[in-house]
Amino acid sequence: MQSGNTFDDFSFSIALVNYKTPEVTKLCLELLHKALDVNKVPVWVVDNDSKDDSLAYLKSLDWIKLIERTPVANEHGFMAHGRALDMILERVDTDYLLLLHTDTLIYDVTVIKRMLEQLSKNQKAAAIGCFEQVNRTRLQTMWRVAIRAVKYYFRRLKVALGISTRDPRLFYEIYLKSFCTLWNVGVIRQHQMSFAMVERIPGYEMQDRLRELGYDFLSIPPRQMFKYLDHIEAGTVAHVRGLAKNHKRVKNYQAIMNKTKKL
Repeated sequence: MQSGNTFDDFSFSIALVNYKTPEVTKLCLELLHKALDVNKVPVWVVDNDSKDDSLAYLKSLDWIKLIERTPVANEHGFMAHGRALDMILERVDTDYLLLLHTDTLIYDVTVIKRMLEQLSKNQKAAAIGCFEQVNRTRLQTMWRVAIRAVKYYFRRLKVALGISTRDPRLFYEIYLKSFCTLWNVGVIRQHQMSFAMVERIPGYEMQDRLRELGYDFLSIPPRQMFKYLDHIEAGTVAHVRGLAKNHKRVKNYQAIMNKTKKL
């Protein structure tokens, strides 16, 4: 962990959405509090009606800006997340907004400074982040792309032949993932956009529309991004209790949690 980093040249806020992740939410916020001057960097947290220990913990913090959100009936989880982000977007008065997941554990805030520097230098860039939310080896990435490419072209062939199939899905990532993404607030507001525009993963529709308007999206390679942080993934957190102790996901989750607690 590097402390003492200053961000005096930049105006940014941090946005998190909490939903039933008390242990990782606490670690995420503790790391931020250690590394940043929270008197200068607003940290916004929306609780999506958790009704658990995480909400009580958030209420005990006097340095965050907490919003308690009432969910919409029958809304999908991704829409609840997007609408929560939009509640923060409506309130921030900074130039940039850093989206973090509560299971994103930042050990070195140099990554934030790097993102701010790169985004501020490119007037046609709307955001900067990472196209992958998991740190894979080069071999794992190549294998994953190869398998997905086969499925993609096979489904396209079936469509061409008039055979019923799932829609072909691109075999490479084109959207920045919100576990750690820095957005230019001015660009979003200039074009009157938001994170939950349609029934899609938050921010995906906005990325599509801003690309059509000529904006760029800058990316940091996963091998570089994950030098500074870990991302547990909400799916892992949700499934840990239902999996065997020797399951790969459980072992990875415990390893990251133990690593963080020692800092």
